[in-house]
Amino acid sequence: MLHRILCSQPKIINHVLNQIQQSSNIQIRNQHQRVIAIRRETINVWERRAPLSPRHVGRLVRKGIKVIVQPSNRRAYNMQEYAARGAVIQEDLSEASLVIGVKQVPIDNLMSGKSYAFFSHTIKAQETNMPLLDACLQKNIRLIDYEKMVDENGQRVVAFGKYAGVSGMINILHGIGLRLLALGHHTPFMHIGQSHNYRNTEMARQAVRDAGYEIALGRLPKSIGPLVFVFTGSGNVSQGAQEVFQELPHEYIEPEHLPKIAREGTGTKVYVCVVSRDDHYIRKDGGKFNAEEFEAHPELYASAFSHKIAPYASVIVNGIYWAPNAPRLISIPDAKILLRPKDYPWIPSSPGCPQLPHRLLAICDISADPGGSIEFMKECTTIDQPFCLYDAEQNMETDSFAGNGVLICSIDNMPAQIPREATDFFGSLLLPYIPDMIMSDALEPFEEYKAAACVKNAVIASNGSLTPNYQYIAELRKQSKSNHKAKSVDKDIEKRVLLLGAGYVSPPAIEYLLRDKKLHVTVASQFNDELDMIAKECPRAETIVLDVDDQGLESLIPANDVVVSLLPYSYHPTVAELCIKNKTNMVTASYVSPAMQDLHKKAVEAGVTILNEVGVDPGIDHMIAMQCFDEVKSDGGQIKSYISWCGGLPAPECSNVPLHYKFSWSPKGVLMNCLAGAKYKQDNKILEVKEGELLDSTMKLQFMPGFALEGYPNRDSTSYAKAYGIDNVTTILRGTIRYEGFSQVVKSLISLGLFDMSQHSNLHPNGPELSWKKFMCDLFGKSDDILVDSLKDLVYHHIGKDDYSLSSIIELGLLEDEPIDKKGSPFDTLSNYLAKRLAYGPQERDMLLMHHDVQIQWPDLTRERRQYNLVNYGDVNGYSAMAKTVGVPTAIATKMVLDGEIQITGIVRPFTLDIYQPMLSRLKQEGIYAIQNTAWLPGIQTR
Repeated sequence: MLHRILCSQPKIINHVLNQIQQSSNIQIRNQHQRVIAIRRETINVWERRAPLSPRHVGRLVRKGIKVIVQPSNRRAYNMQEYAARGAVIQEDLSEASLVIGVKQVPIDNLMSGKSYAFFSHTIKAQETNMPLLDACLQKNIRLIDYEKMVDENGQRVVAFGKYAGVSGMINILHGIGLRLLALGHHTPFMHIGQSHNYRNTEMARQAVRDAGYEIALGRLPKSIGPLVFVFTGSGNVSQGAQEVFQELPHEYIEPEHLPKIAREGTGTKVYVCVVSRDDHYIRKDGGKFNAEEFEAHPELYASAFSHKIAPYASVIVNGIYWAPNAPRLISIPDAKILLRPKDYPWIPSSPGCPQLPHRLLAICDISADPGGSIEFMKECTTIDQPFCLYDAEQNMETDSFAGNGVLICSIDNMPAQIPREATDFFGSLLLPYIPDMIMSDALEPFEEYKAAACVKNAVIASNGSLTPNYQYIAELRKQSKSNHKAKSVDKDIEKRVLLLGAGYVSPPAIEYLLRDKKLHVTVASQFNDELDMIAKECPRAETIVLDVDDQGLESLIPANDVVVSLLPYSYHPTVAELCIKNKTNMVTASYVSPAMQDLHKKAVEAGVTILNEVGVDPGIDHMIAMQCFDEVKSDGGQIKSYISWCGGLPAPECSNVPLHYKFSWSPKGVLMNCLAGAKYKQDNKILEVKEGELLDSTMKLQFMPGFALEGYPNRDSTSYAKAYGIDNVTTILRGTIRYEGFSQVVKSLISLGLFDMSQHSNLHPNGPELSWKKFMCDLFGKSDDILVDSLKDLVYHHIGKDDYSLSSIIELGLLEDEPIDKKGSPFDTLSNYLAKRLAYGPQERDMLLMHHDVQIQWPDLTRERRQYNLVNYGDVNGYSAMAKTVGVPTAIATKMVLDGEIQITGIVRPFTLDIYQPMLSRLKQEGIYAIQNTAWLPGIQTR
């Protein structure tokens, strides 16, 4: 009967046969998949870990699983120990369907059609590991990443985290001992070695306990103050680090108690503060911290860690995971504030027992995420070179323990220093998941992989594609390429600068930028002769002919990381709008005009930095002033008076010329400033100067007796009281320096009508030839056949019988018969003429003078006067002083924007410490700096 049923139901027969065949295939596949291989670690010479210990291998072998172990004499567990547990020691791993390791596999060693499990470091689209991910996709590899094996609560189930914390804590205690010694302090930490120097962690812990015993006896120098260790996170990393830390005499404190402990803590123990996310993450709109929302949308939050926690920490042990769009704990600008030298009045010091320059000594970044939560940690350190010293002011790292900065330890394979215990720990966590992992067949569709969720969800790639959970990696890669603007095939070029303008100040700016060999600079100008000079002086720069009024500018901007505008100030708003549109940062040395300020909101919304006023005046003057103001305020003082003078002049030996002036930058700009109005405050009175009357306000300057100087107010000085944060100042004046006689002669030129900006029929460029004598005669309504002496008399009486001015006018050639280059208006014609007549010649040099006079009142009513004098000379046959003092600070600011040292968005000026302090420091390295003189006002007692 069964026979009749089967014969009548061929579909049932086929189904049964298919089931039998599939079952047979599964059994065959399962037999093949039950071979696992442990690969040899080759990423570096220190990697001695393995994913499974011999004990774990023995358990797998007893379950009928074949384990192949690739030969290696470097492993902490040797081959004989694995062989004794039943492993097969052989080079060829092709029999295994699953290959496991610890760190990344070299691309050439990847076998097609296999399943691999290791820490791939690809989940954030890390650029260095994208070739590895591409190879896995091309070779049809199923990639399982331990880092993404998490439970239903999102907690990692397989990690070395605890031993990363253990090793990191030992290392940083060792480093602290060396750093403190370099700062002049011997401490008990000197007797703690690096973690790989110990046979096991118990030996290391004993060294820590020994140091703790000495600390308890009071053998920490009082001059280093209370030592406070801050741990971020509460996971395995933090717990492992704290286990070691607890061998020291310690006290746990809450974050809100940090300021008090930093002042009042004792030296017979160390303090520890474990910081959770809700201790420092705050919603940008002011709302409370929500863990679920933070996981989904970290971009909605900001971190207060750098000013709420870090200022009180001696050592930060960082073990948190950082997502690319999450707020950082400490940014590069934050570090400039945090690592600024400070004086702690409550900590005793003496010449032989100096205070620490700042509280933060060291950071152990166990997360080892370059540019991540600790932004200035740019590259991981290594077991060979475990420490570097980061100097925030210079934004650079050195291998020394001595010098300015904070010690960083960020080894990306910390547990490799205690390999046997780390292998035991990791293998115990991994072993329960091996059965599911070994069932993986890379040749089968990913959807058919029947494994526990924590394993299947950790599959990054399968069947030549990213799995659904990791499709976002492709988008991150696109964003990364867009952000880096990788337009060039030159792999050595990392960043690109577009510099607009090739005039006086451009060459020193270009030269400074091109010191960075990984920086490409394109210089654009409408004048071929300027570009030819740039090409000669800076051959590495690319030059391009461009009129900024044309449409070509916008096409250039997206290919660059920052645009530097050294054009006339009227062009800056146009350039800025294009930069905002293309989300490209911009730097300019010019004043913030109302039109530029109107772009602030747009720039903020676009996330773009438009940095202005980073030349000499405005620029260096701001920085010197703000440094003084901030120092005084931090010490409790009040600014009562601020007077600033600045000017570019011929060097004294080159000053015996008409006007006592030569032009090292736009003559038109110099002369137009003489017609402007001004506003300033003196002795609590607001004084205003009308347009055209500025030179009547000229005053004699005596702050440098070796020079015969005069000066007149510059623009609206009163607006800077608020910008500088000195609203209550009784006097504020910013002025322009000239040699005596300049104003007198210029006033005479103005009275003659030579500053008239309206078009004059006789000065049309296509009109008949014209000499200055004929034009002057026309101005007086006289025929050009008048005698020169008669013309001189006319001029003499018209300018108020001023012998000095007349002689200067004659010396300028304004009464001669030589043809002139007509430019339409008297003003433009004169500007063009003086640019040539009073140009610097060979062997001549200019000079930049700056003087600040600041009067300070202290809380005890004593008054102090600080004067800052900056004198910089041009180089004979080299860069002028004006070019250097405008171009170099502009270039320094540009580099700071490129390197992430300046991150504030909108219309920005160099008024904050994180900008002006490093700029002044780097300017000093270029020979541009002010000398400070301090005195107490007469009749007032010093403090």
